[in-house]
Amino acid sequence: MVLQLLINSLSNTTEGYIARIRDRLSPNIRQKLDVLHYEVFKTSVTKLELQRALQNSIKDDRVSRVNLFIALGILLFVLIVTPVFFQIFQFLITVRCFLPNNYLVWELTRPISDCSFCRSIDTPLVLQNITRTDFAPFAYSSQPIIIKNAVAHWPALKLLNYSYLKDLYEKVPGALDEDCQFLHFRSADIKSLRDFFSMKKSRVEMKGETELTWYVGWSNCHPVVLEELRKLYPRPHFLPEDAEMPNTDYIFLGYEQGAFMHLDYIPRLMWQAQLQGNKTWVLAPTPECDNVCHSFSFYVEPGDAVLVDTRMWYHGTSIPKGEFALTIQSEYG
Repeated sequence: MVLQLLINSLSNTTEGYIARIRDRLSPNIRQKLDVLHYEVFKTSVTKLELQRALQNSIKDDRVSRVNLFIALGILLFVLIVTPVFFQIFQFLITVRCFLPNNYLVWELTRPISDCSFCRSIDTPLVLQNITRTDFAPFAYSSQPIIIKNAVAHWPALKLLNYSYLKDLYEKVPGALDEDCQFLHFRSADIKSLRDFFSMKKSRVEMKGETELTWYVGWSNCHPVVLEELRKLYPRPHFLPEDAEMPNTDYIFLGYEQGAFMHLDYIPRLMWQAQLQGNKTWVLAPTPECDNVCHSFSFYVEPGDAVLVDTRMWYHGTSIPKGEFALTIQSEYG
């Protein structure tokens, strides 16, 4: 038979491949193939050309199968790995303290601003002798606000200082070991509250010419400490009655350095009370709003309250050279 003669003329590999195909065919199909091959041999096509064509066909078939397996492998890999990466990504978004001060992740996951918060704003709104009713129209806006002398009557202006804080934290069991957020900013050698309250007096007061300046902040999340500190500063009188307050406040104190430009990734609006010293604030819009909004700075004094939507405005602070500043900060919403 013509097909059998063709098989015998090919290599062992080709013979085995064709034989397996032939065995799967019905007698009727095999007969028709014999007729077809007989007609082919009546043309000018040689056996060698047929052999090469068949070998190329087998090779192409094998390559196609390999490509199919590779494609299936890639698809399977994507189906397995994508959910894993998605879970990791969601974890980084929802648990923002996974890495300390991980501003890169926070910035990559923040929503894009629509610029309405900063359009036409190039200075803070300055208010004086304001009541809760007067403050209501501005309470939940993104307009930066200074309320002059709003906290000047607080006992904290006279009583709160480094010594008071040191005595309080050292006498409350576990307060120094509480897992609260601690920010050393550029004071790299002060890594914890224990380090902070272990500073020598000359550095605390910055009286030595060789002493390194320092500026730190932390959340006073220990319930006993928080209760004692809030005896020195009440809830700001101008905040709305229904405004929720957190179970933590922040203390910032130190010399010169202040805070670098950043956004706060917090759930509520922020107020800050300037208790000691003067501070300069610098506000800047988010990068996508640079073409429609402006950066600006302002100055606050002891007794002033500052309200800035630090979730929207990039902000940084600085303290005049050689001066000391202390502030209390909290949230509302």
